[in-house]
Amino acid sequence: MNSVIDSSLVGLALLVSAGYALLSLGPRSLRRRLLALLSRAAARAPAFLGLRRTAQWLAVASAGKAHGACGGCDDCGSEKVPAQKSTAAEITVPVGKIGRRA
Repeated sequence: MNSVIDSSLVGLALLVSAGYALLSLGPRSLRRRLLALLSRAAARAPAFLGLRRTAQWLAVASAGKAHGACGGCDDCGSEKVPAQKSTAAEITVPVGKIGRRA
């Protein structure tokens, strides 16, 4: 009996590993389709399993990124640019004045 449990756990670990590799290395369209499929499956699950929030999260994840440059908050570049610092505030040392260490 223990060998059956051991074999099934190893098989499950290999299946999860292969699924993760397929999701992370596969095309993005496959990832979105799989997330949408998982979202629909979680939404159909019985209520006592508590998968409603998971279904909502999967639906949002399968919708894709936002349209911002980084895919985040969609307000990239709207911050005010800090004022330019004047070059008079910089300290310059001529290369000839820099000594070699012994």
